[in-house]
Amino acid sequence: MTIRAISKYVLALFMVGAGTLHFINAEFYLKIMPPYLPLHLELVYLSGFFEIALGVLLLVPRLSRFAAWGIITLLIAVFPANIYVYQNQDVLPAPPILHLMRLPYCKVCSFCGRFGTQDEAKVDGKNGSWG
Repeated sequence: MTIRAISKYVLALFMVGAGTLHFINAEFYLKIMPPYLPLHLELVYLSGFFEIALGVLLLVPRLSRFAAWGIITLLIAVFPANIYVYQNQDVLPAPPILHLMRLPYCKVCSFCGRFGTQDEAKVDGKNGSWG
């Protein structure tokens, strides 16, 4: 198994696990919702649904590139919550370094999605570019 495949499987597992937690422990995610967003509970469930769905689709070779782009889009969409938690660390008590480490999390996951699905692009006869 290649490092690309491992990266893709780890990200898929993480996405499905994190998405599931949105339903098991919605209260945690409600705490980190920026107050300016409406429909907090609905957005928590919606993001959890998409995390699960995109994590599963990442494992379907014909859909993995689509899923990787979906994950990137989702991570951009939830990034304001990471900024909110960093700016308001009292909503989620933890050492400041942990709040800081949440910020590059989106970039790392995005890289794993892109990196992990580049092999499929070459198999499909494309050049593997992301443009």
